[in-house]
Amino acid sequence: MRIAAASSALPKHSYDQATILAAIKHHWGSRLENPDMLDRLHAHTGVDRRHLALPIEQYPALIERWGDVNNAWIRAAVELGKETAGAALAESGIDPTALGAIFFVSVTGVASPSIDAKLVNELSLNRNIKRVPIFGLGCVAGAAGIARAADYVRAFPNQAALLLSVELCSLTIQQEDFSVANLISSGLFGDGAAAVIVAGSDCAGTPGPEILATRSVFYPQTEDVMGWDISEKGFRIVLTRDVPGMVYKHLAPDIDAFLADHSFTRGDIGAWIMHTGGPAILRATADALGVPDSALQPSWDCLRRVGNLSSASVLFVLEDYLDKHRPPPGTMSVLAAMGPGFCSELILLRW
Repeated sequence: MRIAAASSALPKHSYDQATILAAIKHHWGSRLENPDMLDRLHAHTGVDRRHLALPIEQYPALIERWGDVNNAWIRAAVELGKETAGAALAESGIDPTALGAIFFVSVTGVASPSIDAKLVNELSLNRNIKRVPIFGLGCVAGAAGIARAADYVRAFPNQAALLLSVELCSLTIQQEDFSVANLISSGLFGDGAAAVIVAGSDCAGTPGPEILATRSVFYPQTEDVMGWDISEKGFRIVLTRDVPGMVYKHLAPDIDAFLADHSFTRGDIGAWIMHTGGPAILRATADALGVPDSALQPSWDCLRRVGNLSSASVLFVLEDYLDKHRPPPGTMSVLAAMGPGFCSELILLRW
């Protein structure tokens, strides 16, 4: 099994952090009790610029009707999904009709039929393709999607699977929620899509890093650490201060156990492909793994350029490694993310 291609797509509406902050402060106005705190929270996100599904001036009009917001999500998800999935297929050299399965992950909108069904039509995919839409995994879903696609091509080694992630986080911001979690989210999360082609061992196409193993880890009684509260107004962020601590406590022991089962140690890993959760998450990751910040530089760079893209973030980092930081042949790598559950997904790669 191997990763044959990775591609990304961003909405055309791009704004620097100062512009987004000014628009939020203008909208909230006197209802924002402590504007200075919002300034500080945005300044500490490590984000310079974000892309939005809609022009920034259109967001206030979406305040009343979640249905309108979700319809905007569907339109943008189809557009971005088609762009990035088409690019990944072209890069992989795999005929679209040869795809055996499509896995679609998102936590920022809902549709039935799901977005993957719409893209079967848009991309003229095989009418016998197996569709697997996955909702609710949040930030961990990029890594989980690769793992599930690897499970599929392990069973069908002459086929390839497409993983598509579309996250339009700007459409989930609650415009009347002044909680610290929502204030942080308003400065951290952006919009984007990413696609990965996972090819079976007998499937022709562009060579890429080999998937040696995957592992899922669930942490019991942690479902309140992060996620969504869903109401008639849409998705309200649940984001506790426990998240960095969960990363620091669990990530290294779980990676060590995973690697040991395959006769490796952390010292054998030459590249770390990690989800860009935010500065506190990346620092906790580096501290837990005992690596310098420079070992996670592609993740820091992705956070700075586009913000936290939930499930798509780790796929953006993977694309960056493929295009700009490809390790020498034989290098071992770990791709990892954590998310609601609370849980982690680990993937062992060999370049």
